[in-house]
Amino acid sequence: MPKTPTDKSSQPLAALAAIGNHLAMTILSDKWIREQAQTKGMIEPFVEAQRREGVISYGLSSYGYDARVAPEFKIFTNVNSSTVDPKNFDEGSLVDRETDVCIIPPNSFALARTVEYFRVPEDVLVICLGKSTYARCGIIVNVTPLEPGWEGHVTLEFSNTTPLPAKIYANEGACQFLFLKGNERPEVTYADRAGKYMGQRGVTLPRL
Repeated sequence: MPKTPTDKSSQPLAALAAIGNHLAMTILSDKWIREQAQTKGMIEPFVEAQRREGVISYGLSSYGYDARVAPEFKIFTNVNSSTVDPKNFDEGSLVDRETDVCIIPPNSFALARTVEYFRVPEDVLVICLGKSTYARCGIIVNVTPLEPGWEGHVTLEFSNTTPLPAKIYANEGACQFLFLKGNERPEVTYADRAGKYMGQRGVTLPRL
Protein backbone atom coordinates (compact mmCIF):
# COMPACT_ATOMS: atom_id res chain seq x y z
CA MET A 1 0.00 0.00 0.00
CA PRO A 2 1.52 3.40 -0.97
CA LYS A 3 2.80 5.62 1.84
CA THR A 4 1.06 8.91 2.47
CA PRO A 5 2.86 12.13 3.40
CA THR A 6 1.80 11.57 6.99
CA ASP A 7 3.62 8.22 7.27
CA LYS A 8 6.22 8.16 10.05
CA SER A 9 8.80 6.88 7.55
CA SER A 10 8.77 10.27 5.81
CA GLN A 11 9.41 12.26 8.98
CA PRO A 12 13.21 11.79 9.15
CA LEU A 13 13.56 13.07 5.58
CA ALA A 14 11.43 16.10 6.40
CA ALA A 15 13.57 16.76 9.48
CA LEU A 16 16.78 16.57 7.43
CA ALA A 17 15.33 18.94 4.86
CA ALA A 18 14.43 21.40 7.60
CA ILE A 19 17.98 21.23 9.01
CA GLY A 20 19.42 21.76 5.55
CA ASN A 21 17.27 24.82 4.98
CA HIS A 22 18.31 26.20 8.37
CA LEU A 23 22.03 25.77 7.70
CA ALA A 24 22.12 26.85 4.05
CA MET A 25 23.80 30.13 3.16
CA THR A 26 21.88 32.46 0.86
CA ILE A 27 23.56 34.48 -1.89
CA LEU A 28 22.30 38.04 -1.69
CA SER A 29 20.89 40.02 -4.60
CA ASP A 30 21.57 43.43 -6.11
CA LYS A 31 18.59 44.86 -4.18
CA TRP A 32 20.09 43.82 -0.84
CA ILE A 33 23.59 45.01 -1.78
CA ARG A 34 22.24 48.40 -2.88
CA GLU A 35 20.21 48.86 0.30
CA GLN A 36 23.14 47.96 2.55
CA ALA A 37 25.54 50.19 0.62
CA GLN A 38 23.23 53.20 0.60
CA THR A 39 21.94 52.96 4.18
CA LYS A 40 24.75 51.21 6.09
CA GLY A 41 27.86 52.26 4.15
CA MET A 42 28.71 48.63 3.32
CA ILE A 43 30.54 49.73 0.14
CA GLU A 44 32.04 53.23 -0.24
CA PRO A 45 32.16 54.64 -2.86
CA PHE A 46 29.25 52.67 -4.35
CA VAL A 47 28.40 52.41 -8.07
CA GLU A 48 24.82 51.18 -8.38
CA ALA A 49 24.88 50.34 -12.10
CA GLN A 50 27.58 48.36 -13.86
CA ARG A 51 29.97 50.47 -15.94
CA ARG A 52 31.43 48.64 -18.91
CA GLU A 53 31.94 50.90 -21.94
CA GLY A 54 35.64 51.04 -22.79
CA VAL A 55 36.70 49.73 -19.37
CA ILE A 56 36.96 46.45 -17.49
CA SER A 57 33.48 46.41 -15.95
CA TYR A 58 32.79 47.43 -12.36
CA GLY A 59 29.82 48.25 -10.14
CA LEU A 60 26.69 46.43 -8.99
CA SER A 61 25.78 43.17 -10.75
CA SER A 62 22.85 40.76 -10.32
CA TYR A 63 24.32 38.84 -7.38
CA GLY A 64 27.52 40.65 -6.54
CA TYR A 65 29.65 43.76 -6.77
CA ASP A 66 32.61 44.26 -9.12
CA ALA A 67 35.23 46.31 -7.28
CA ARG A 68 37.91 48.51 -8.80
CA VAL A 69 41.64 48.45 -8.19
CA ALA A 70 43.16 51.69 -6.88
CA PRO A 71 46.23 53.27 -8.55
CA GLU A 72 48.55 52.15 -5.73
CA PHE A 73 50.72 49.11 -6.39
CA LYS A 74 53.57 47.23 -4.73
CA ILE A 75 55.38 45.21 -7.38
CA PHE A 76 57.49 42.22 -6.38
CA THR A 77 61.18 42.32 -7.27
CA ASN A 78 63.98 39.89 -6.53
CA VAL A 79 66.68 42.55 -6.63
CA ASN A 80 67.70 41.74 -3.04
CA SER A 81 67.55 37.95 -3.54
CA SER A 82 65.33 37.71 -0.45
CA THR A 83 63.39 34.70 0.71
CA VAL A 84 59.64 35.25 0.80
CA ASP A 85 58.71 34.66 4.44
CA PRO A 86 55.04 35.11 5.46
CA LYS A 87 56.15 35.50 9.10
CA ASN A 88 58.80 38.12 8.34
CA PHE A 89 58.05 39.69 5.00
CA ASP A 90 60.85 41.82 3.56
CA GLU A 91 59.31 45.12 2.42
CA GLY A 92 62.46 45.68 0.35
CA SER A 93 61.18 43.01 -2.03
CA LEU A 94 58.43 45.37 -3.22
CA VAL A 95 58.66 48.51 -5.33
CA ASP A 96 55.95 51.16 -4.86
CA ARG A 97 54.21 52.59 -7.90
CA GLU A 98 51.35 55.07 -8.24
CA THR A 99 50.13 54.71 -11.79
CA ASP A 100 47.04 54.28 -13.95
CA VAL A 101 48.59 51.23 -15.64
CA CYS A 102 50.73 48.84 -13.59
CA ILE A 103 53.04 46.50 -15.50
CA ILE A 104 53.78 43.24 -13.68
CA PRO A 105 56.97 41.44 -14.78
CA PRO A 106 56.73 37.88 -16.16
CA ASN A 107 56.01 35.17 -13.57
CA SER A 108 55.75 37.77 -10.82
CA PHE A 109 53.04 39.50 -8.79
CA ALA A 110 51.88 42.83 -7.42
CA LEU A 111 49.87 43.85 -4.40
CA ALA A 112 47.15 46.47 -4.72
CA ARG A 113 43.90 47.47 -3.03
CA THR A 114 40.30 48.15 -3.89
CA VAL A 115 39.06 51.67 -4.49
CA GLU A 116 36.10 50.70 -2.31
CA TYR A 117 36.07 50.51 1.49
CA PHE A 118 33.96 47.57 2.73
CA ARG A 119 32.02 47.13 5.98
CA VAL A 120 30.81 43.52 6.23
CA PRO A 121 27.61 42.87 8.23
CA GLU A 122 27.99 40.53 11.21
CA ASP A 123 25.95 37.70 9.66
CA VAL A 124 27.49 37.84 6.18
CA LEU A 125 30.57 36.21 4.59
CA VAL A 126 32.00 37.73 1.40
CA ILE A 127 33.99 35.73 -1.14
CA CYS A 128 35.89 37.04 -4.14
CA LEU A 129 36.39 35.84 -7.70
CA GLY A 130 38.72 37.36 -10.27
CA LYS A 131 37.44 39.05 -13.42
CA SER A 132 37.30 36.74 -16.44
CA THR A 133 38.97 39.43 -18.59
CA TYR A 134 42.15 39.10 -16.52
CA ALA A 135 41.84 35.32 -16.06
CA ARG A 136 41.76 34.82 -19.84
CA CYS A 137 45.08 36.67 -20.03
CA GLY A 138 46.73 34.43 -17.42
CA ILE A 139 46.40 37.04 -14.65
CA ILE A 140 45.03 35.64 -11.40
CA VAL A 141 43.43 37.82 -8.72
CA ASN A 142 43.49 36.34 -5.22
CA VAL A 143 41.59 37.53 -2.15
CA THR A 144 40.71 35.59 1.00
CA PRO A 145 37.09 35.77 2.26
CA LEU A 146 35.94 38.94 4.01
CA GLU A 147 34.76 37.74 7.40
CA PRO A 148 31.67 38.83 9.34
CA GLY A 149 32.25 42.18 11.03
CA TRP A 150 35.42 43.02 9.07
CA GLU A 151 35.96 46.40 7.46
CA GLY A 152 38.68 48.05 5.38
CA HIS A 153 40.17 48.38 1.93
CA VAL A 154 40.65 44.92 0.44
CA THR A 155 44.24 44.05 -0.41
CA LEU A 156 44.43 42.38 -3.84
CA GLU A 157 47.14 40.13 -5.19
CA PHE A 158 47.65 40.01 -8.96
CA SER A 159 49.73 37.06 -10.17
CA ASN A 160 51.13 37.21 -13.69
CA THR A 161 51.42 33.53 -14.66
CA THR A 162 52.64 34.31 -18.18
CA PRO A 163 56.22 34.64 -19.53
CA LEU A 164 55.37 38.17 -20.70
CA PRO A 165 54.80 41.51 -18.92
CA ALA A 166 51.13 42.07 -17.99
CA LYS A 167 49.10 45.26 -17.55
CA ILE A 168 46.68 46.04 -14.70
CA TYR A 169 44.36 49.01 -15.24
CA ALA A 170 43.71 51.19 -12.21
CA ASN A 171 40.21 52.51 -11.48
CA GLU A 172 38.69 49.67 -13.49
CA GLY A 173 37.16 46.35 -12.46
CA ALA A 174 39.45 43.81 -10.80
CA CYS A 175 37.27 41.23 -9.05
CA GLN A 176 33.71 40.37 -8.06
CA PHE A 177 32.52 40.08 -4.47
CA LEU A 178 29.66 37.70 -3.60
CA PHE A 179 27.71 38.19 -0.37
CA LEU A 180 26.54 35.08 1.52
CA LYS A 181 24.14 35.41 4.45
CA GLY A 182 24.62 32.87 7.26
CA ASN A 183 21.87 31.25 9.28
CA GLU A 184 22.74 33.45 12.27
CA ARG A 185 25.36 35.80 13.69
CA PRO A 186 28.51 33.86 14.66
CA GLU A 187 29.53 33.74 18.31
CA VAL A 188 32.71 35.67 17.51
CA THR A 189 33.01 38.08 14.57
CA TYR A 190 36.22 39.46 13.11
CA ALA A 191 35.59 42.71 14.99
CA ASP A 192 35.01 40.83 18.26
CA ARG A 193 38.43 39.21 18.12
CA ALA A 194 40.13 42.41 16.94
CA GLY A 195 41.64 40.76 13.86
CA LYS A 196 45.02 42.05 12.70
CA TYR A 197 43.68 43.37 9.38
CA MET A 198 40.70 45.20 10.89
CA GLY A 199 40.20 48.69 9.47
CA GLN A 200 43.15 48.43 7.07
CA ARG A 201 43.63 51.28 4.62
CA GLY A 202 45.87 51.28 1.59
CA VAL A 203 47.88 48.27 0.46
CA THR A 204 48.53 46.16 3.57
CA LEU A 205 51.48 43.75 3.83
CA PRO A 206 51.44 40.42 5.71
CA ARG A 207 51.15 40.71 9.50
CA LEU A 208 51.82 38.06 12.13
